[in-house]
Amino acid sequence: MAVNQKPPGGLQGLGRSLVQEGLLAEDVALKAVRDAQTAKVPFVAWLVANRLCSSSAIALVAARAFTVPLLDLDAIEIDPDLTKRVKHELLQKHHVLPLYLRGRTLFVGVLDPAQQGALDELRFQLKFTPEPVVVECDKLVALLEKLADTSGGLGALDTTDGEFDLGDLDGSGTEQEEAAEESEVDDAPVVRFVNRMLIDAIKQGASDLHFEPYEKFYRVRFRVDGELSEIFRPPTQLAGKIAARIKVMARLDLAERRVPQDGRIKLKLSKNKAIDFRVSTCPTLWGEKAVMRILDSDSARLGIDMLGYEEAQKALFLKNLHKPYGMFLVTGPTGSGKTVSLYTGINLLNNPDINISTAEDPVEIQLPGVNQVQVDEKTGMTFAKALKSFLRQDPDVILVGEIRDLETASIAVKAAQTGHMVMSTLHTNDAPQTLTRLQDMGVPPFAVATTINLIVAQRLARRLCRECMVADEEITPAQLATEGFTEEEIATGFKVFRAKGCGRCNNGYKGRTGIYQVMPITDALRRLIMSGANAVELADQAAREGIPDLRRSALTKVRNGVTSLEEINSVTLEG
Repeated sequence: MAVNQKPPGGLQGLGRSLVQEGLLAEDVALKAVRDAQTAKVPFVAWLVANRLCSSSAIALVAARAFTVPLLDLDAIEIDPDLTKRVKHELLQKHHVLPLYLRGRTLFVGVLDPAQQGALDELRFQLKFTPEPVVVECDKLVALLEKLADTSGGLGALDTTDGEFDLGDLDGSGTEQEEAAEESEVDDAPVVRFVNRMLIDAIKQGASDLHFEPYEKFYRVRFRVDGELSEIFRPPTQLAGKIAARIKVMARLDLAERRVPQDGRIKLKLSKNKAIDFRVSTCPTLWGEKAVMRILDSDSARLGIDMLGYEEAQKALFLKNLHKPYGMFLVTGPTGSGKTVSLYTGINLLNNPDINISTAEDPVEIQLPGVNQVQVDEKTGMTFAKALKSFLRQDPDVILVGEIRDLETASIAVKAAQTGHMVMSTLHTNDAPQTLTRLQDMGVPPFAVATTINLIVAQRLARRLCRECMVADEEITPAQLATEGFTEEEIATGFKVFRAKGCGRCNNGYKGRTGIYQVMPITDALRRLIMSGANAVELADQAAREGIPDLRRSALTKVRNGVTSLEEINSVTLEG
């Protein structure tokens, strides 16, 4: 509202325009701004009510100053369906009125085109792009009073989504949620908004949703194909209600706002389809931030052919996965797809004649037929304690979510040495560094050399959109050589493609593929480990044995037209 935009010591917006047009003296305008603020009414409504200026004169100045159309309310018919979907309190507070729709554009009658707060609230409630139209104050006030009398307050928004059956969030409500639902009847727009964000995230293929409060704005961001982008900015005053709604859905403590909390939401899309969300809240300077990770069980059943392994890499993966004992390790940074790789392996092994147990923090996706244990440091259920328990329960395959310390590593090594297949992850940059990392933890070189069968280092890169990808005709053979392509590869005349962008993709990319270094532990590597070789020496030996590193695997993806040079340079940190 204009009354909230007055800078110290001067006028701004419509007030300044009225002074410049000679309709108000500056001291009169300044006093009117202060009085309107005190009375908590719009600036224009205060001017008209106190006969300081006529409605028609103010409307003409506002339309000229902001280059916004001027509309006579007596000459149009208001769409009653629009007015019924907005609370009367909002319209009365801001003196605005939704008039009519043209496609996705909502034309809104306003007294002051600078009323951005009012337009934001209407955008949030009605999900249309608002376009201001100046109307005369006396006619708008009369129309608002008439609508309030005839509709009993204009009603409130329907709480149903209208397009998707969200159902009960996890099949059974709790007393906390049932009690909270009554208090949220008046917050139907918040319920609709959060539901819509969840559905939109699923439709866009997002992996994470971020609900973030700041001092002057509130935003929602989605991570799609590894890239964060802003999706929506609801009004800042709804930050607390949005956080509360998310906490109700995730069965978290509404009263606790000072410490982080973790929970889950199960969203039923149909009778046979449900999506899980892992929810984390964290108190920030301006409110509680909430992040949701989408846990789609379908991603655990993609199959190895969908993950992006080259044929030779896939053969090594499958050969070592089916060994009866030893360690199968996957390494890479957070968000590189390690969990999906491990779950893919577990699904390939998951048969009635195999006993599989997992210790995870957290259990992201539930796998039927697999005994999954949730690690919780607070209760004392650590990876090491879970592993000790597994060894007393006749396991065939053990999955440890992450090897974080020497105790966990030592038990995992002993399990691998005593006839069990152990699968786990570490955070290292490539496969050779994993071998030295375990030794740095305190695992003896002999144990490292004799127990590990295979290490998979991986990254995720965005796939080029097949509909709009274009060949990069300007790249030269010298540039290709600089990127790392061999003379033999360059001589074949392959094409390098780049992202363009179209209506079917996200800035030229659609989906992601894995980039892998699949390194089996050969006899030569075992001898080097036993002799105390460092990561560089181990990497050189792997290269001599024909094991491509992450950069070489990424260049193969470029040569095959799967992704772009720009993308692999960002994920392999080279080029």
